[in-house]
Amino acid sequence: MKNVSLYIDIFFCVIVLPVMAMTFPVERWFHNFQWYIITVGVWLYAAYLINRMVTIPLLFGSGSRRIAGIAIIVLSVFITYAISQVSLYIPKPNVHDSGIMRIMPLVQPYQQMVWSLFMIIETFSFAVGLLTQVNIQRARRRAVETERDKAEIALYKAQIKPHFMFNTLNSLYGLFLTRNEKALEFLEKFISMMRYIHTTTCRDMVTLSDEVEYIKQYVGLQSLRLNEMTTVKIDINISNGSLAIPPMLLVTFIENCFKHGVSPVEKSDMIISLTETDGQLEFSTSNHVFPVKRIGEHMGIENCRKRLALLYQGRHSLDIRNDGTTYNVNLKIDLSQYDQVCCNR
Repeated sequence: MKNVSLYIDIFFCVIVLPVMAMTFPVERWFHNFQWYIITVGVWLYAAYLINRMVTIPLLFGSGSRRIAGIAIIVLSVFITYAISQVSLYIPKPNVHDSGIMRIMPLVQPYQQMVWSLFMIIETFSFAVGLLTQVNIQRARRRAVETERDKAEIALYKAQIKPHFMFNTLNSLYGLFLTRNEKALEFLEKFISMMRYIHTTTCRDMVTLSDEVEYIKQYVGLQSLRLNEMTTVKIDINISNGSLAIPPMLLVTFIENCFKHGVSPVEKSDMIISLTETDGQLEFSTSNHVFPVKRIGEHMGIENCRKRLALLYQGRHSLDIRNDGTTYNVNLKIDLSQYDQVCCNR
């Protein structure tokens, strides 16, 4: 918009204003009153630039700035009045300048010119200036909203990490407490996953292939503590691993499966599916529900829901159904706009 307004300014100053001036007998006046016509021209261009660069921005301010803008407008009118009151000649009685339209008989033609051109530049400069300022204000609001969304996303991401660590350490504690032979293997996988979390701390996006590898490690880690009563089926098929995706977005839903869909005494099936074709990601989980009340059990899901709304507004659908027996998640995301990962480090 800045360049467009600049082009409009140039068009007005170079073409529109000179053409409007030529509707008056400027050439004849310039021959007789050269100093006056030059003074009027300089003032009109100065008034236009002052409005565009100073007056309009001040009027969009508050308090003393707005008062200063109004004062400049009043001063401009006063200067124009002073210039128009310069007496160039006294017309003879009953004699009219040929070719000059006398709109107001008591006002001389050159005075009509000064005020007409002044009103034209005031109107045009204010119109362009207001349009420019409105777009600047919109851009600022969008920037503020973007920064606010980034802050919210960072907050949700920061909340997910301790939430995940609490649940995983709780499982690790149980394995060591029962002296499970898989405890050390569980610890090694946990350390590997913590390394991944640490490396993605300052990154807004990771590659889909990296996130898939993390998901596989997580499922393998959690499966170590399961007995024969629980069956885990994971199906992953992606065609473009370079697509960008927020780190630890999908794993929260998988974590929910292991948190609520596992029982040491009842049979249960857990199904995890992740496919990607032409940038369209489809993710689903299904697990039996064993009601167990845990601290912050809804925090992870709600955070993911908010992150999705901020990151993929209008480009995702999330359907969660819980009939009391089975918990189903179906998520679709359009990743095609981010065909290559570009992360902030």
